[in-house]
Amino acid sequence: MDTAPDEIDVKPFSSPSPTEPPARAHRGSVVSSPHALAAVQEENYDTSHRNRGTALIFNHVNFESNAKREGSNKDRDEIKKELLQLSFDVRVFNDLKKQELLAKLDEVAKEDHTESDCFVLVMMTHGQDGSLYAADKQYQIAELWEPFVGDACKTLIGKPKLFFVQACRGTKFDKGVKLTKIATDTVDALSSSSQRTCVIPTMADVLVMYSAFDGHYSWRNPTHGSWFIQSLSIELNQHAHRKELLQLLTSVSRRVAYLYESNVPGNEQMDGKKQMPCVVSMLTKALYFPRK
Repeated sequence: MDTAPDEIDVKPFSSPSPTEPPARAHRGSVVSSPHALAAVQEENYDTSHRNRGTALIFNHVNFESNAKREGSNKDRDEIKKELLQLSFDVRVFNDLKKQELLAKLDEVAKEDHTESDCFVLVMMTHGQDGSLYAADKQYQIAELWEPFVGDACKTLIGKPKLFFVQACRGTKFDKGVKLTKIATDTVDALSSSSQRTCVIPTMADVLVMYSAFDGHYSWRNPTHGSWFIQSLSIELNQHAHRKELLQLLTSVSRRVAYLYESNVPGNEQMDGKKQMPCVVSMLTKALYFPRK
């Protein structure tokens, strides 16, 4: 096995020559401990715990300095219904201020999730590049998952942590491109009992699904709700117990991509636009939702 030291893909920088010999001989990059090798063989997440897990829904309609998000309550009710059907412990929070929201995240992260399969958070609010809005102030989107990753929440280590974000990610419009070989309709829309230990990356077992690709607007209808949350709710209702999670989320993306197109008569800049959800997955296994 090649034991040359690993390198990082970053601009080279100068470093002083070592004055002391290394503390240990170089062992190579591939971990060969029995526990690590056993973990690689586990293809599916363990869903045999007593509880499915906690699901937090943060629904923002009213803001101190942003426009009201009409239609979000319909999204809240639909996704709540589907998560309850999956046996999640669903907790809904409406129009929280920044400090209230962050305190709630910390509070839930400190709970004991030992008997839970996974954790889910659904955020519905206004957003822009890299940030989201509480009722009163702006905060960085990474603050949603920081309390739950790595050692911050020990009872969720090795378990899937799923974040679904309905919010704009910029000010670009997606004009779409014609795919001539198909025709699509559009919808008008304003374990083992023995203890095993191995080291995993801090951000392992996290999935974030955004309603829109980076830099783009995310659409919501004041009557029918947002394209993304409604599509997610439909797919969970129809396929949650049958499809693997990433397969299901691909179906969500396909539904949003093909079945929705903005209808804003009289505004050429905003009319006839599309939306493409985006999945960022650091999951290390397949996730299924068998019936509890």
